[in-house]
Amino acid sequence: MKYQGVLKKMNTEYSDTIEYYLEMGADFLNLNQLLERKAEIQFENYQCLSCGKQKKIFRQGYCYDCFYEQPSAGDWIMKPELSKAHLGIEDRDLEYEKAVQLKPHIVYLALSSEIKVGVTRKTQVPTRWIDQGASKALSILEVPNRYLAGIAEVALKAYVSDKTSWQKMLKNDIFDGDLKLKKEELLPYLPEEVHPYILDASENILDLNYPVNQYPTKIKSLNIIKADSYEGVLKGVKGQYLIFEDGTVFNVRNNEGLVVSLNL
Repeated sequence: MKYQGVLKKMNTEYSDTIEYYLEMGADFLNLNQLLERKAEIQFENYQCLSCGKQKKIFRQGYCYDCFYEQPSAGDWIMKPELSKAHLGIEDRDLEYEKAVQLKPHIVYLALSSEIKVGVTRKTQVPTRWIDQGASKALSILEVPNRYLAGIAEVALKAYVSDKTSWQKMLKNDIFDGDLKLKKEELLPYLPEEVHPYILDASENILDLNYPVNQYPTKIKSLNIIKADSYEGVLKGVKGQYLIFEDGTVFNVRNNEGLVVSLNL
C-alpha cells in the first residue's frame, strides 16, 4: 500500500511500550504495527510547514525565509536563557512568546546516552523525553517561565552534558547512571533565584521503553534527498528515528517539510 505526505515529527503516546504514529496526508500510521515489515521511502518534493510552498527546506521544516520569520524558530527555542517575554520584550512576536515562555517549565535529568540536563515546557512531559530517546528521566525543577529554566540549565551544563549522543542512544549503549544521586550532586550549582522551585526527593524517575526488536551495531544515517529512495525492514522506532535491519536509521524530525511516499 502506498501513502504520501509531508513529513512532520512523529506523534507519540506513553505506555508500557511507547506508541508511535506517523502522519501521512489523511492517514495516521501506527509504526509499532509495522515492525518486521518492508518499507520503501521515496523523496518526492519539499513543502514548507509555514508557507506551504515547494521551496527547499532550510531548518525545522521551514524554508529559509520562514525560518527567519517564524516566532517558533527564535533563538530562545534552543537557548531558553535568551527568553525575554517575562520582561515584556519582543523577539519576533510578543504574544506568541508570552504564550510559550510564560508557562511552567521543567528542568530535568535524562539518560539517553549519558546523563544529560534539559529543559521543556511542563505540557511536553514526557513527549520531550520520548523524542530524545531517553530511557529514564527525572524532573528536578518546575519554574514559572522559560528564562528561569534556561539559566538553571546553563548553570548545570558546566557539570553535566546538555547533549545526547544519538549514535549511542540508537545502539542502546547507555550509561547506567543514578539520576537521583546526580540531582543531589548538582543542586549546589543552581542559581539562587531558582531554589524555591526545586522538586522534592519524592519525585519519581520515569522509565521509557521503545518498540525496538533489533538495535544496530553499526549505524548508517539515511539522507533521503541524496539517496532519492530507500527500502528496508523496519526493526524499531526510538527517539524520532526509524531503525532498519541493515543498520540504516532515518531521523523523521530532521526531515520535516519533505514530501515523501511510503510503500508498505
